[in-house]
Amino acid sequence: MRDSRSNEEMQQGVLLELRFEVPEAARILRMSRAQLYNRIHDGALKPQKDGARTYVTRAELERYVEACGR
Repeated sequence: MRDSRSNEEMQQGVLLELRFEVPEAARILRMSRAQLYNRIHDGALKPQKDGARTYVTRAELERYVEACGR
């Protein structure tokens, strides 16, 4: 099966993900999983569900970081 990443992304070792599972999103935001779930529960972050899995999109992470900086 062929990898869908572009040659440039593969050469740089970077793949720009569109969404992240909760543990990875928490690492990106440098908070615990519990803190991230609290932000979701409080409405500060809007999750994306896919079946039983919860994701946070790149755009939502960027929006949240921008809002925290204000």
